[in-house]
Amino acid sequence: MTGRVAYERGLHEIGDGLYAYLQPDGGWGWSNAGLITVDGASLLVDTLFDLRLTAAMLETMAPLLATSPLSAAFNTHGNGDHCFGNQLLPAGLPIHATRAATAAMQEAPPSSVHRLLNEMDLGPEFAAFARERFGAFSFEGIELRPPTSTFDGRLELTVGDRAVEFLEVGPAHTPGDAIAHVPDAATIFSGDILFIGGTPIVWSGPVSNWLEACEHILRLRARTIIPGHGPVTDAGGVRDVQRYLTYVRAESRLRFDAGLDADAAADDIDLREFAALGDPERIVVNVETVYREFDPLRPPAPVPELFARMARWAARH
Repeated sequence: MTGRVAYERGLHEIGDGLYAYLQPDGGWGWSNAGLITVDGASLLVDTLFDLRLTAAMLETMAPLLATSPLSAAFNTHGNGDHCFGNQLLPAGLPIHATRAATAAMQEAPPSSVHRLLNEMDLGPEFAAFARERFGAFSFEGIELRPPTSTFDGRLELTVGDRAVEFLEVGPAHTPGDAIAHVPDAATIFSGDILFIGGTPIVWSGPVSNWLEACEHILRLRARTIIPGHGPVTDAGGVRDVQRYLTYVRAESRLRFDAGLDADAAADDIDLREFAALGDPERIVVNVETVYREFDPLRPPAPVPELFARMARWAARH
């Protein structure tokens, strides 16, 4: 089934009343969303990074929503490219997310992203990096609309008469990652547990949790998986993410034991088969997070510092 879903911008029918909204190239901010429909009801999986993009997505979905209106929405995690568009959802619509994801949204509202990209002086490398990676998005006028219903572990609900499971698999990419599983269609909307064709970024970790999240997805035996970024995939895409994470953890361990600091380790690691993945500068964050796993007393690096370090890595490489 996945081979029939072209990786092109817009809404794609997956089958069984399921749809993927894809945004190539899947890099920073270019996230995917999904729609689960039955006769008379729909559930939206994630909104997009800004109001313009989310409005365009909802307009594309409008013919489907006219006959199957939204009954609920679900945010897979707290990063803005999966929730900043919540503001445009119908008033009173229930929005579900994990408790940890909701807390993460409140800690990094749209104003903080605007400040990071437009007001902080993080050096000339970051200024160029921000223009290239984030220049297409506008954070003006976005008001945080957090979920109205939070859960820990697992939540099952029905969309019409269709069962949908929300399964918490974080902390991994972020503190509150969760996936949406549609058992009767053998389909999963994975959020950012899966980056297909792009480099995963471990903001939270530990990596062992992310690897187990991938194993959880594999145990569900889904035929079709809509990732948080990149083209529709299957079990092969899950294993690709596992291989990247396993490799980076092992290579980081060698350099940690040798006494290299995190930036030197990120420079030194040969990405080999993973060098062609988009946004390779995320190796900086991944090494930093893994180093913190190796040394629990290591304080977390502030997010602006991590973005500045990624920008410098990108400029060097």
